[in-house]
This record gives sequence, structure tokens and C-alpha cells, in this order.
Amino acid sequence: MEAFRYDPDATDPIRSDMREAYQRAWTRIANPGTWLTGFERVAVADETRRAKHCAICLERKKALSPHSLKGAHDHAGVLSEAMVDEIHRITTDASRLSESWYQSLLDAGLTPESYVEALGVAVCVISIDRFHHAMNLPLEPLPTPRPGAPTRIRPDGIVEGEAWVPMQRADQVASDSGLPGRKAPFVIRALSLVPEEVRAWKDLSAAQYLAQDEMMSFKKVRELSRSQIELVAGRVSALNECFY
Repeated sequence: MEAFRYDPDATDPIRSDMREAYQRAWTRIANPGTWLTGFERVAVADETRRAKHCAICLERKKALSPHSLKGAHDHAGVLSEAMVDEIHRITTDASRLSESWYQSLLDAGLTPESYVEALGVAVCVISIDRFHHAMNLPLEPLPTPRPGAPTRIRPDGIVEGEAWVPMQRADQVASDSGLPGRKAPFVIRALSLVPEEVRAWKDLSAAQYLAQDEMMSFKKVRELSRSQIELVAGRVSALNECFY
């Protein structure tokens, strides 16, 4: 059955480019990635949704410090404890993450590459699910994993020390993004240890917000004006406590 079959006669019809972007996102999640299998990627998507109902996550969210409460996450038992902790905390309490917490995941066996890929999948699922909540639509069933092995290709031009995770150089990310001669901002570089996740984010962002080549142009590209788009985007970012 085709994913994201929206009602074309709905009071608030969904644009076709958004539906197609969501379908591509679900296909990407189901397929093997760079460091995770399709089975693991779908499991990451599942944990992203489970985190909202995890008892320890709900208690930590109310606590003065998330480190004051110990306990195991409610999870499906598919992924490592470190990856589950990553996904649940990013989903439920992103504003209180710390570099020492990130380092503890590495000490527990999680690799920076797997961390970044799981982050990319989680961000995708959160973005699409939040849209469905806003539109009062049911969540789309997760895709069926597809077989195959991850490519395990680490990109060139990786630098350490500019963020918690290694990233590609700013000039290389800009060149790969079609912006030669510029320096890519951190919001684009954040996932660049796994370039496929950068491309996935850009594809989804182009539908939900603006395409990269539209960001520096202030002409009207949607029904809303650019200033209206930025007002809505800024408010949504504040409410969701966006960090990058």
C-alpha cells in the first residue's frame, strides 16, 4: 500500500510535494544506510515514537536534572542501550544534552557515525510526525525494513573538535551542496559525517520549509510571504527548543 495517502478533498489539502518528500523519507528509512541496516533504521524510527511514552523519560523531563534519575528506558529491545538512550533523550529532552553525555555513549560502544545516522533518522521521523499532529492526522505506519548491508563509506575532509561529533570541512560541505566558494553553516554541517543524512534533511526541509537555493532569495515561493514563513518557523523552533 502506498504511504501517505492524503485525502485530496480535505478541508486543508496537503501539497503533493510534501507527500512525495515524505514518501521518499520512508523509503530511505527502510533501506540500508551508511552505517545502519534497514532493520536498524526502522528500529530507530520506532524508538523515536516510543520515547514519547517512556516512563523514565517522562520522569527525567520533570526533574531538575536528568542525571538525578536512574533507570532503564521502555524500548523494543532491538537496539543497543546506548543508541536507545541517544534517541530517547534527543526526542524528549534535547535542551539538556551535554558533551559528557555524548562521550558516555561512545564509552558504551556507540560510534560517532552510528550516532549521526540515528540522529538523522530520528529528526526525519520527528519532523513528519509533528506535521501530522499539527494537521490532526494519524501517524503513518512505519515502513517495512529492506534487506542489504550498509555502505560503510566514511567521507573525506572530516575534522575533529569543531563540535561534539566529527564533521566535514565547511568548504567541502558547501561544494557538495552546490555552494562552491562559500562556507556551509553548522546547521548543514551537523550531519555531514554521514552525507546521506544531510541529503535526507535537505530533501525534507525543501518541502516543509524552503529549498537551499531559496533561502537567500526573498521572493514569494509559497502562499505565505517570506517574512510570514520566517515568523512561523521561528515560533515553531522556539516551541520545539530547536538545537543544532
